Amino acid sequence: MFITSACLLLASCAVERVAPGASRSEVLGTYGQPAREVPIPGGTRLQYSRLPAGQTAVMVDLDAQGRVVSTRQVLQSGEFARIVLGSWSRADVEREFGPPYLVDRVASWQGDIMNYTFREGGIDLFFFVYLDTANIAQRTGQAMDTRRNPVNDQ
Repeated sequence: MFITSACLLLASCAVERVAPGASRSEVLGTYGQPAREVPIPGGTRLQYSRLPAGQTAVMVDLDAQGRVVSTRQVLQSGEFARIVLGSWSRADVEREFGPPYLVDRVASWQGDIMNYTFREGGIDLFFFVYLDTANIAQRTGQAMDTRRNPVNDQ
């Protein structure tokens, strides 16, 4: 457990350490084993997610030859803005952002709600992806994580 946590911590802090063109073995030597490995067009994505305890998910995309194409931290507003409502499935969301922190349900929504945690501008936040009963993203939202940012009710 400690080794995996240390590798994930390293991955979140060292996004730029694996340069484009690096080999798969160099990625594994730097970041350790990924939390998940998923197919993407033209290659493979290695997912290094720190959820549920952390607030980062680093994606390392490899081409068909196992060379790094890109490395990026995806739990941030600009990345979440890429979600295409009415088009992206649960699998698309998980391919792009990794597994969620939590999958929840509420009485006012018929499908699952995928919850991601992230930090931006010094504020701890939640990002929600509302799935319909066919597991297609229909709505997104964002809220402050009051567990980490206490609200003062004066």
